Amino acid sequence: MKITYFGHSAFRIEAGSAVILIDPFLTGNPHFKSSVEEAARGVTHIVLSHGHADHVGDTVNIARRHGCKVVATFELASWLNAKGVEAVEPMNTGGTVSFDDFTVTLTQAFHSSGNIEEDGSVTYLGMPNGLVFHFSDAPTVYHMGDTDIFSDMALIEELHAPKIAMVPVGDRFTMGAAVAALACRRYFNFDTIIPIHWGTFPPLDASPDKFVEAMEGDAGKVRNPTIGVSFEV
Repeated sequence: MKITYFGHSAFRIEAGSAVILIDPFLTGNPHFKSSVEEAARGVTHIVLSHGHADHVGDTVNIARRHGCKVVATFELASWLNAKGVEAVEPMNTGGTVSFDDFTVTLTQAFHSSGNIEEDGSVTYLGMPNGLVFHFSDAPTVYHMGDTDIFSDMALIEELHAPKIAMVPVGDRFTMGAAVAALACRRYFNFDTIIPIHWGTFPPLDASPDKFVEAMEGDAGKVRNPTIGVSFEV
């Protein structure tokens, strides 16, 4: 499996025949220095954690151009469909959908989800979610989405035993470094932890350094990949 981090919460995962974009906020993402077209090359699926603009990002344009499937909670999938995304896969919390080389399960997340329309009104886009990916021949991946800590994370570990995690650490809009470290150490047995949702905007922590420090003896599990450079697991 090949993973590429694009900054904020955006990833590209390549496993088997699947090329998955997660929360592809690329245009306007100050960490993203490549082209959208290159990041989306060969994409087969887009999977979204929730409906905020810094997570939906370039989904509509990419999906229209490539005809890939877009997996999202029901309200968000319906909203995207109304904007011209044809191949939507609506889901809801606790559900699983299966594709040729992987499955994705929506877990709960403690956050919000909506879009601010051009007239200033807010469109509700369903519950926010975490994303668990099981692959045919690769480690299980848990993208937490935007969330605070919650004790039912223990059930996610029991049910899915994820080995690779994308964990928000930037504070203000998600859990901060100390709480994120507590979540990882108390509830999970991760092999690799990628800190996300930091440094994109001024209110967020500028780096994941405080998270690494808070991980203490488990700091060796933290991987802070170079943005835009793929690595294999």
